Amino acid sequence: MVEIVLADLADDAHRRAFVEVLCAYVEEPGAAGKPLPEAVRRSVVEGLREHPTTELLLALDAGRPLGMAVCFVGFSTFRARRVLNIHDLAVVASARGRGLGRRLLDAAQERARALGCCKLTLEVKEDNGVARALYESFGFGDFAPGGVRTPTLFLEKALDGP
Repeated sequence: MVEIVLADLADDAHRRAFVEVLCAYVEEPGAAGKPLPEAVRRSVVEGLREHPTTELLLALDAGRPLGMAVCFVGFSTFRARRVLNIHDLAVVASARGRGLGRRLLDAAQERARALGCCKLTLEVKEDNGVARALYESFGFGDFAPGGVRTPTLFLEKALDGP
């Protein structure tokens, strides 16, 4: 029986579970396609613990990690309310096709409502058809100021090299 839990990053089992899923996710061709650097492996949990708006959900099957949703609380200036951004959502390859992605989205939505958020946000690569289909079936769509849907881009600028 898979359970979705709000992770306690002070708990060693949750810490290990998160890092295991993160490493599997990062190594996939659609992500970095190579192992997570050791320095990041050692520091990511503490970084998340120190970040004041981290909300981490884990999908666990008898303690075995199957998925995660790394979320951060933000703020909508247009609505003057909190927003929950799903920064990373991943299900390990061996557990895909079982509805865990949707269950993680459900849990993130529940958490957002509990935190008083007005919406969920996320970004997805345009060529990730499987993820896009899941997100669209869940109700995600392009940014819609004034009710008009507008395609948006997610841009980044690295501040510490490539």
